[in-house]
Amino acid sequence: MKINNQIKAVALAGATILSSYANAGDDKPSAKAPKQGIWRGEFVISETHIPFNFEYNNKDKDHPILTLLNGTRRDDFKVTKLSGDSIFVKMNTYDAALVANVESDGKITGEYRSLVPGFRGSSLPFSAEHGKDYRFVEKGKEQPTKHNLTGKWDLQVYSKAKMPDNVALLKQEGNKLTGVVMSTVGDSRELEGVVEGDEFVLSHFSGPNPRVYKGKINEDGSITGVISSGIYDNTKFEGSKNALAELPDPYKLTHLKEGYTKLDFTLPDLNGKQVSLSDDKYKGKVVIVEIVGTWCPNCTDQTAFLSPWFKENKARGVEAIAIGFEQKDDLEYAKYTLGTLKKKYGIEYDVLFGGIADKKVASEKLPALNRMMAFPTTILIDRKGEVRQIHTGYTGTITGDYYTEYVKKWNKDLDELIAEPVPSTFTSAKTSATKSSK
Repeated sequence: MKINNQIKAVALAGATILSSYANAGDDKPSAKAPKQGIWRGEFVISETHIPFNFEYNNKDKDHPILTLLNGTRRDDFKVTKLSGDSIFVKMNTYDAALVANVESDGKITGEYRSLVPGFRGSSLPFSAEHGKDYRFVEKGKEQPTKHNLTGKWDLQVYSKAKMPDNVALLKQEGNKLTGVVMSTVGDSRELEGVVEGDEFVLSHFSGPNPRVYKGKINEDGSITGVISSGIYDNTKFEGSKNALAELPDPYKLTHLKEGYTKLDFTLPDLNGKQVSLSDDKYKGKVVIVEIVGTWCPNCTDQTAFLSPWFKENKARGVEAIAIGFEQKDDLEYAKYTLGTLKKKYGIEYDVLFGGIADKKVASEKLPALNRMMAFPTTILIDRKGEVRQIHTGYTGTITGDYYTEYVKKWNKDLDELIAEPVPSTFTSAKTSATKSSK
């Protein structure tokens, strides 16, 4: 395949930017690097401010690390020095980067930049100051509040129309507020913020889009507010505390169309080789199919769970396939993005390219499904090649009991599928093939 020049240039954005500074060097007397320790950054777009915190670790001067902090969550990213005062921080599997300068006063200024070909205008300016460990309000300067938001919340989110309900799990200690918002497609990852008076605010930034939740606590105890992201539109929400709030059953949202018992597809791997579930490699095996995208944070969290699980269990008669739908419908671009995912998480199963990251396209590529509702979607196939379970979305570790129950059910269901006998048709075929090869 002929590689589009623009895709090639952007897919190798780190190297491209590095080469533009090839003669700059970072060993000059005037060379500046970010100070080690804690930092407070802030994205600004129009009137929206989205704060975030990170640590800069330069103990290994050849391999400095920037760690984004969100409550208990830590996400590490390699830092590349471009010149005496410039750095480039690729957001791991997400095709975006922080590109910034260290100013004369020690501050960092730059932008969060999309590296996806054709994504014009997808950049956010930010600045950061060293030594500030608060997110929204300096410690000791918080305004008092009589409210406590700890608990489970039933949230309704509105864009142009009412969207599927969300459930928020919040924990308040004094003025400090942390939590997570769960939806039918996944979770928000860990949020961190503050409550003051009758207002609260939470934010998150761990590599993909930064986001902020600003809300007001009403007299009746309900909450209303706005979710803002630097690249996408704002959405309104309202909510009420409800200990019984639950999302729809994720095992019932996506299913096979009437008349179907199996999943069928033929898609290219990262080398262009066509792969199908009917290949001998998968016959008689329990097969896990994960439908993902490298741009999707819940997908990478799910892959971070599946990859080590597969390594520990692959000898038990299990195979897995990841089907990636990416932000460009180009195999060479997908080879870069999905290859990064494979390397990052040490994936030892097949990774295929499904096409452009679009639910309609995914539904067309997997016609046995009633619809493609969310990235990720995980499908369990038994030894007979029949679909036994489909799970929509992913609940990460921050969801607590929800994650614990997910893992418990996952292991129970996989143990049962693995324990089922290999169909005699596959056993006979394998025996015949072995004899004929002698």
